Amino acid sequence: MSELPLRAQLASVLGRSAASLSRATGRGDGSVIGGRVALKVEPDLLAKLSQGRRLALVSATNGKTTTTRLIAQALREFGDVATNEYGANMPTGHITALSDNKSAVNGVLEVDEKYLPQVLKATNPSFVVLMNLSRDQMDRASEINLLAKKWRTALAQSNTHVIANADDPLVAWAGLGAPNATWVSAGQRWKEDSWCCPECGGHLKRDVDPYWQCPECGLARPETTWSVDNETDTLVAPGGQQIKLRLNLPGDANRANAAIAAATVAGYGIHPERTVERLREITSVAGRYTSVVTMGVEVRLLLAKNPAGWLESFAVLDPPRVPVILAVNAQIPDGKDTSWLWDVDYRVLRGRRVFIMGERRTDLALRLETDEVPFEVADRVDEVLAKLKAERPDITKVDVIANYTAFQQIRTAYGRVQ
Repeated sequence: MSELPLRAQLASVLGRSAASLSRATGRGDGSVIGGRVALKVEPDLLAKLSQGRRLALVSATNGKTTTTRLIAQALREFGDVATNEYGANMPTGHITALSDNKSAVNGVLEVDEKYLPQVLKATNPSFVVLMNLSRDQMDRASEINLLAKKWRTALAQSNTHVIANADDPLVAWAGLGAPNATWVSAGQRWKEDSWCCPECGGHLKRDVDPYWQCPECGLARPETTWSVDNETDTLVAPGGQQIKLRLNLPGDANRANAAIAAATVAGYGIHPERTVERLREITSVAGRYTSVVTMGVEVRLLLAKNPAGWLESFAVLDPPRVPVILAVNAQIPDGKDTSWLWDVDYRVLRGRRVFIMGERRTDLALRLETDEVPFEVADRVDEVLAKLKAERPDITKVDVIANYTAFQQIRTAYGRVQ
């Protein structure tokens, strides 16, 4: 990349210093404060740090942290990668990620959905990766139809190449605004937010999954060149090449993430077979899917922060004999409105031992009671484990599903395992 102007160099140095101080004093990882300090010195720093790089921006309601990590892992085939693969997905975090690795030509940035048009304009990326859109944190976020419209408008004004999930109508409609696109059939388990046509408002016809079309205006699912077959655990690349995935991350959602990642890094020149080899090396992403053995019990951590995410977490639960702990908070990062709990179908948990925790466990309790799911209330994971061990000395595994801050609290209790 090109040499930064003096003012931008100073801003970058001061930002990194602030980030280092934050980490040294235990106040955080420094990603946000470093970017804030740098922006005070040079408001155009993000654009300047992006010059001369081949960037991919990754945005979605669910899975963007994991997909960012997957793409970055594959791109390390070429050397260092500038990335915010552990979060901090607003411009302040992007500045920190790019400042921390000024020499990296390739970069992958996770981008919060509402910031994508702004970051797209500032960074002029080579690729924009779009995976899914569903309602999330409605106390502070706009309706997703409006969000998709902003994406579509921004992409139409850019020369970037879009890698998009054709199976999500909102994502496809937004991606169709771009001059160039690669379409991936990555699936869409959660369809409750996309029954209406984003173009005309008509009711979408979805007779055969994953195909969809609007009988009113003719909008239809784009033809795809990449796909994933969940039944056979196979990635299908252009030309029909089939590659067994055998990932160490569980579930259909991660197969979808891997397919999107493979299609993206192919644009950088990496063959999909080599990409899949590198993706198999990942066993956890920022604590997601991590297993911790404590009191002789394997505790697996799953993050779910909205209805679509909970649906995917339910899909990877172990058999019903394995108890599950559900933890819900409603702090600012989670969204303070917990009405989304009523969009989740908890009946799948019937017949399973269920414990509930978190600051808003009473909200969750009412929801479970309505779905006739028996539950027990607890304060901590170790409290649950002690009770289970007393009753079932042979118990070996427990799953934990938690929303964002509840998940982070549990991670911290176990030493923030990666």
